[in-house]
Amino acid sequence: MSDFRVGRWRAHWLAVVAVVLLLGGCAGAPVQEMSDARQAIQAAEEAGAAEVAPETLQDAKRLLTSAERKLQREAYGAARADAREARRLASEALRVARTREN
Repeated sequence: MSDFRVGRWRAHWLAVVAVVLLLGGCAGAPVQEMSDARQAIQAAEEAGAAEVAPETLQDAKRLLTSAERKLQREAYGAARADAREARRLASEALRVARTREN
């Protein structure tokens, strides 16, 4: 085989491997994202967010519930997105609660 063909084959093979690895990272259940969202909600609750940012905390909880339902249906991408947004909202509620403490 010529050097050109070997280089071209190698580049093609590496591209295929990269795509498989990328898809593999997205295809699995969003275990870490779900855990992060649960922990953020718990921290917000413990900091008193239910009193100072109830709507934001409720929205985070609703998104986590939505993520859990989507996870059961194996809609992993949608579950991941909901879990990330739940974590973001819970973190915002936590920030508000901590600001009120000071």
